[in-house]
Amino acid sequence: MAEVLVYVDHLDGAVRKPTLELLTLARRIGEPVAVALGNGAADTADVLAEHGAVKVLTADAPEFADYLVVPKVDALQAAFDAVSPVAVLLSSSAEAKEIAARLAVRIGSGIITDAVDLEAGDQGPVATQSAFAASYTTKSRVSKGVPVITVKPNSAPVEASSAAGAVETLAVTFSAQATGTKVLSRTPRESTGRPELTEAAIVVSGGRGVNGAENFAVIEALADSLGAAVGASRAAVDAGWYPHTNQVGQTGKSVSPQLYIANGISGAIQHRAGMQTSKTIVAVNKDAEAPIFDLVDYGVVGDLFAVVPQLTEEINTRKG
Repeated sequence: MAEVLVYVDHLDGAVRKPTLELLTLARRIGEPVAVALGNGAADTADVLAEHGAVKVLTADAPEFADYLVVPKVDALQAAFDAVSPVAVLLSSSAEAKEIAARLAVRIGSGIITDAVDLEAGDQGPVATQSAFAASYTTKSRVSKGVPVITVKPNSAPVEASSAAGAVETLAVTFSAQATGTKVLSRTPRESTGRPELTEAAIVVSGGRGVNGAENFAVIEALADSLGAAVGASRAAVDAGWYPHTNQVGQTGKSVSPQLYIANGISGAIQHRAGMQTSKTIVAVNKDAEAPIFDLVDYGVVGDLFAVVPQLTEEINTRKG
């Protein structure tokens, strides 16, 4: 059976959920071969094998941590040359999309970004994408070379499927460009204890209707009751009420959670572009004519400061 390269997103050996979703999709079109790079790469093998990786190619070198992107492209190209896969899959993070684009140029192949589904086809893998702010769904395939495809988090279930997971060391020769951009310092992101926004199964967002940074406590309380991530509209971010890292939208992050709750968000196209692929959408807005209500599965016309605390209280009561 044909092999599919899967780029592993991990932190010191802890595999992130989007990679496990990629393994589910990879098994639809071939046998997954995982590529894990950097510190802790070898520690990923057990989890990857439990989720279908027939082989795990690992490489660790200072270049992966000390320089930006290119060393990882060099390694993925080495894996590509060693395996000759039918496709290369990566998660749709900012870094992974840059890696994917650089790899596609090197191997002379087409690229598909932000896929939300993947299936086998007679002429190669077929990817489903949401286009024009999710107003349309398209099916695409690469017509030249081996497809390089990035997939949005939460696009596929995580399904365990035991495989050999044989660990092999990947020999990597770094290019001259690999050391062109050096990382001089790092600042750890302050932990909120909440899920990563793009990976969360539930996202609770606030917009202009929250009316102030201090009022985001209402949004955070609902998110914490659900074990959710907190998002914000561009209006809320531009007003300085919430960090830009939490912005959902065309100029922020794209999310596809199982449940998206929009509070005080009108539903401008800029915001819709970042959350329209959510599986279930709920909105709370006191304006019955707000465009967000054209999009939602469930809508509540009301003051979020009355509705959201009641919802939070009810959830906490049921959990208790």
